Amino acid sequence: MSAVRRRTTAVLVASQVLGGLGVATAIALAAVLAEEISGSSALAGLATTSSVIGTALLSLPLASLMAARGRRAGLTLAYLLGAAGGAVVVLAATVGSFPLLLAGMALFGAGSSANLQARFAAADLAEPAHRARAISLVVWATTVGAVTGPNIAAPAGRSARELGLPEAAGPFVWGTLIFLLAAGLVWALLRPDPLLTARALAGEAGGGNREDRSIRAALAAVAASPRARLALVTLTGVHTAMVSVMVMTPIDLHHHGADLQLVGLVISGHIAGMYAFSPLLGWLADRLGRLGVIGLAVALTGGATALAGTAGGHHGQSAAGLFLLGLGWSAGMVACSALLTDSVPQPSRAGVQGLSDLSMNAAAGAGGALSGLVVAQAGYGWLNALAAALLLPVAALVLLDVLGRRAAGRAAGREPGAPDAEAGAPDTPGPDAPAFEAGQRG
Repeated sequence: MSAVRRRTTAVLVASQVLGGLGVATAIALAAVLAEEISGSSALAGLATTSSVIGTALLSLPLASLMAARGRRAGLTLAYLLGAAGGAVVVLAATVGSFPLLLAGMALFGAGSSANLQARFAAADLAEPAHRARAISLVVWATTVGAVTGPNIAAPAGRSARELGLPEAAGPFVWGTLIFLLAAGLVWALLRPDPLLTARALAGEAGGGNREDRSIRAALAAVAASPRARLALVTLTGVHTAMVSVMVMTPIDLHHHGADLQLVGLVISGHIAGMYAFSPLLGWLADRLGRLGVIGLAVALTGGATALAGTAGGHHGQSAAGLFLLGLGWSAGMVACSALLTDSVPQPSRAGVQGLSDLSMNAAAGAGGALSGLVVAQAGYGWLNALAAALLLPVAALVLLDVLGRRAAGRAAGREPGAPDAEAGAPDTPGPDAPAFEAGQRG
């Protein structure tokens, strides 16, 4: 089993490098491309928003496919859809069609969906005590491509111009080719399938029945677990705050005199914060518990919005704020993904994981759609203030959960701080965790 885990992790890491490169190369200048085509900064945020909405809408169908056919089929299809979306965006840039651009960006979001779902593929075969670290390693692998991507947008543009295409289409030409490579890699090498293997170890047949893969079953599984609800709300809040600020930062920097190279550097720093430190955050989530890292995510994201929202023309402050914004997202993503997987039974996991990506990307899509209007009417500072306000319910839920667990522990006669059955402690599977997890540690 150790050899299977290592092979699975290696393939997922390689696909994440490619997937991160494909997304970041194109997405860094998506808002600028949208502003050029539409002629309106208020509509610029809709390009990235369409990608986020596409990620959300495709999350459940892809999760359902994975539940039935495994991770290999779902991830391969997601990358192929992303490649098709990139080709549509190239066509939209060529003919100057804003609606076609939005349609292409929605399909392009499938590439992001593949990158997000890969973290759960890493968790399929991981031991419970190492689950957050397994997730964080795959998240970290995105760093190479994601940091490099924004900085190769310029050469990608030049290559497009040499082919007789609009310069702004270049990053999407490259993104399309990279997604095709990622699809081929996953299809050829992700064997045995991690989700199907995990089910075989648990003694389950196939992908279960259709009802087990429905959104109703996923909602029921989340409703039955307080910790799953907490993880879902936190993922949604932190991701929405990050996307809402991130999509309008290139526009704000551009309005304050930053050139495309500087915009690319700031976004690269933001993406480094999102991915580069995830192994450390995964270790903390396994070692110290999920809730502590979730609290860190709230604190980092709140500090990031304060820095970015008051930066004005100080580009260094903007860069620091965007870096912290990415770091807070990483903390929330790693800890909440592990907590969500901890808190629901094996048959429901693929559906619940798809529901989590649907929820956080639908909310972030709405936030991204409104972000351009907020900036146009009230300014970038107000956008950051509203993003910070999204964290208040998350902070309240975490505090109530901690206080409630301590009260329950005292009532049960446990020592203060001792883990309870569903506390998300890394070494203690919850009561609804499948029995095979305990056996995996043997």
